[in-house]
Amino acid sequence: MALDTEIKGQLGQYLELLESDVVFKASLGEDENSGKVSEFLQEIAGMSEKITFENAPLTRTPSFTITRPETESGITFAGLPLGHEFTSFILALLQVGGRAPKVDDSIVKRIKAIDKELHFETYVSLTCHNCPDVVQALNIMSVLNPKISHVMIEGGMFKDEIEAKKIMAVPTVFLNGEEFASGRMTIEQLIDKAAGPTSADEFADKDIFDVLVVGGGPAGNSAAIYAARKGIKTGMVVETYGGQVMDTVGIENMIGTPYTEGPKLMAQVEAHVNQYKVDIMKGQRATSIRKNDLIEVELENGAVLKAKTAILTVGAHWRNVNVPGEEEFRTKGVTNCPHCDGPLFAGKDVAVIGGGNSGIEAAIDLAGLAKHVYVLEFLPELKADQVLQDRVHALKNVTVITNVATKAITGTEQVEAISYVDRATNEEHTIALEGVFVQIGLVPNTAWLKDSGVALNERGEVIVDNHGSTNLDGVFAAGDCTNSAYKQIIISMGAGATAALGAFDHLIRQ
Repeated sequence: MALDTEIKGQLGQYLELLESDVVFKASLGEDENSGKVSEFLQEIAGMSEKITFENAPLTRTPSFTITRPETESGITFAGLPLGHEFTSFILALLQVGGRAPKVDDSIVKRIKAIDKELHFETYVSLTCHNCPDVVQALNIMSVLNPKISHVMIEGGMFKDEIEAKKIMAVPTVFLNGEEFASGRMTIEQLIDKAAGPTSADEFADKDIFDVLVVGGGPAGNSAAIYAARKGIKTGMVVETYGGQVMDTVGIENMIGTPYTEGPKLMAQVEAHVNQYKVDIMKGQRATSIRKNDLIEVELENGAVLKAKTAILTVGAHWRNVNVPGEEEFRTKGVTNCPHCDGPLFAGKDVAVIGGGNSGIEAAIDLAGLAKHVYVLEFLPELKADQVLQDRVHALKNVTVITNVATKAITGTEQVEAISYVDRATNEEHTIALEGVFVQIGLVPNTAWLKDSGVALNERGEVIVDNHGSTNLDGVFAAGDCTNSAYKQIIISMGAGATAALGAFDHLIRQ
């Protein structure tokens, strides 16, 4: 296969950054896929004198390890690392070639301290925008610690393994042969899960913050930037950096930016935050907040952070249908992400629950892969924009069913059918299928606030005024966790700025 001219030009610039010699050790056969991998590797090896290519026996064919002549790196790619995984390949090449991974020193220290053999395998699809986060994190761990190894397995070339292990969601990670995790995870979360969480002692020396932002999505980052620009001590407690935006592929309504993608946008936002003195504490879940002389935020590991003001920007998560089988078959046919998991359902019948913009967009995307797509909408009519409705109705392999209530998702080891009730006739119907994509909106991540004294409305949203203030003195909130009328990235960013300015105003008046 020939890389296009633009990609080769960019790749050439990266290859100039290699600091030491690198070897592609490849296990190849006579099949078509092996030919593609061989051509890919040899084309890249021909672009740099520091890269050599050799055959070697590996567990899977086709696959290849990126290593140095004198040492093993522990990084292997089974299949072609193209699509979203091309960046994972480039970063692995540079890191094995001597470039230090761009992670905090505290993360490097934790990885190097792991004293047990960890062999990770990650199953991905090349259209999955969440997979690279996991692949790149595990590759970094493999570069930094010789006891850790990682294989990225491209599902398209290893369909037999996907079927045998009944993998129906990506990324799916196995550790030492046992299923370890599924879905997007940060490097902090992977380390916590594999080696244990960060000790509360790590937070013992934290000074009092002027503003402590809880959450790392658009609202939280905007709040942190606005606070830090005021020259006050600012901290961020972040469970998953980027929040829900990381699950958004196409963003076309960011004013001034006709098109971007969620992970790219949040990478730019993080780079912006890093221009200021913001203490970002990643991979940390807040479990309670209380107001004494200061505001105290307790973390899951028992650490307590103190601040003069706090801004809650904890976002929201996908709403569940709450029917039998939904949780039982999670990652076994039930999922939320059509972009990540859609390729696993190529040629199969699937259902999308929800007729809003997200649901209809999902149906349109899946129609290009699935054999047939059924859209189930509770209301008598779809809620999506008319332009999306027109597009979905024009697709021959999409059936829209309105005014129905999902009753159950059934199967044995994986999803086999969905049943629903016609709300007009009360008749029950069953559709045989293999995948269910739930797209019925969001629920605020505020369950941990119910006994905190922070006022919530009937939907669990934090009630704020036009300054972002909650009812608790010194506590502010912004974004999708609040009672804002509309849930949009740009609105959350504005609300984060408002809350930070409100917190600053509160501080100077004390």
